[in-house]
Amino acid sequence: MYRFLFSSKWLGYFVLALIFATGCVLLGRWQMDRRAETLAEINRVVSNYSATPIPFSAAKGQFESLDPEKEWTQVELRGRYDVAGQRVVRNRPLNGQPGYEVVVPFRLDSGDAVVVDRGWLPIGNKTPGHPDSIPTPPSGEVTVVVRLKPGEAKLDRGAVEGQLAAIELPGYAAELPYPLLTGAYGQLASESPAPASMPVAFPKPETDEGTHLSYSLQWFAFGVLMFVGFGYAARQQARNARIDAEDEDDDFGAAARVKASSKLARKSKRRTSEEEEDEILDAQGY
Repeated sequence: MYRFLFSSKWLGYFVLALIFATGCVLLGRWQMDRRAETLAEINRVVSNYSATPIPFSAAKGQFESLDPEKEWTQVELRGRYDVAGQRVVRNRPLNGQPGYEVVVPFRLDSGDAVVVDRGWLPIGNKTPGHPDSIPTPPSGEVTVVVRLKPGEAKLDRGAVEGQLAAIELPGYAAELPYPLLTGAYGQLASESPAPASMPVAFPKPETDEGTHLSYSLQWFAFGVLMFVGFGYAARQQARNARIDAEDEDDDFGAAARVKASSKLARKSKRRTSEEEEDEILDAQGY
């Protein structure tokens, strides 16, 4: 009944179904991988974002080479801002609005220097390509709490003087007259003493895993449905073939019955010998 499945036509259909299902599985696994990455980021935020700040002496190694699991860890720094080394980072949107971020070298009492991202500024209306104003960081001895963030990759595009295209720490360090730790930078959480005005603080990262799981399950379902559809089409083909075969048998039987009836009718029309003899006698006048 299903021998037609071995025809070149149906084998081609099966190969297409297999290719489609394989693509669905790959896309589903890709979504699962993205979900795993998102969950790992959420775990880092939950574990590190609001934890008790650790001293710089315990975190110095992270500023030299950041362990991904330590991202968002709070670190307490004591020292002074180097306002002369301050830079504005271009093309930094926040909540869908274009703007900038302000990064400032922070020289610690230990003699080390790290980068602190003090926050976000909207685009300016006075001078194109520049914020209208940049809040000045606190002067003198300052205690700040920052959250560890990895440095960014170098971009091909450049920036005007006093600005950076990205928080690319080795390139930033090359512009300063003193060594800078380039394994990570700090995103500002708090400053003491607090200045009169500050850039816009960064919001807490999202801890919603998103729709990766549902998309993954949908792709897997599409792959299964492809084979369900293939099986349904094969079943319909077999059903139609069976109906056609039954119709052919019925037509053949009907034809045989008609033929037999015709023979019987012809036989029934033949005269008997008595009828022939009576016809001869009638012709002779008896």
